[in-house]
Amino acid sequence: MNQRDKALLEIRGGTIGEIMEQSSQEEKFQNKTLRPVLKLQNDLFIESFLNYVNKHKTDFYSLSTEKKLLFIENAIQKDIKFRNALKGMVISMFTIDEFREYITNSSNLNKRMMNILIERLKDQVQILVKSEI
Repeated sequence: MNQRDKALLEIRGGTIGEIMEQSSQEEKFQNKTLRPVLKLQNDLFIESFLNYVNKHKTDFYSLSTEKKLLFIENAIQKDIKFRNALKGMVISMFTIDEFREYITNSSNLNKRMMNILIERLKDQVQILVKSEI
């Protein structure tokens, strides 16, 4: 294991969630890699989303909570450039071995990654307030 991989694993912390013997490879990857990376990068995701809202000149801040939740989901699911930028923020925190595992099943892992990220942002909707960018 190289220096970069060791450093990444050290700053990310350990597994989040349970890994059982019967857990699928995707579930193991999700709890061992995706969740710790998403937790580590959380503040960056929030800033990135606020930047997205500000750049797109939306009325996000005046929306009801329910509509804000829908906006978050649509932004990540339908704006391919934004989604790819978010994926890049996650993938860049993978070790080499994790990246090799990721590319063997990237489609399903991308779905898991984006679903978890959408839920993280939705859970923090109250802190998504207008910032001066």
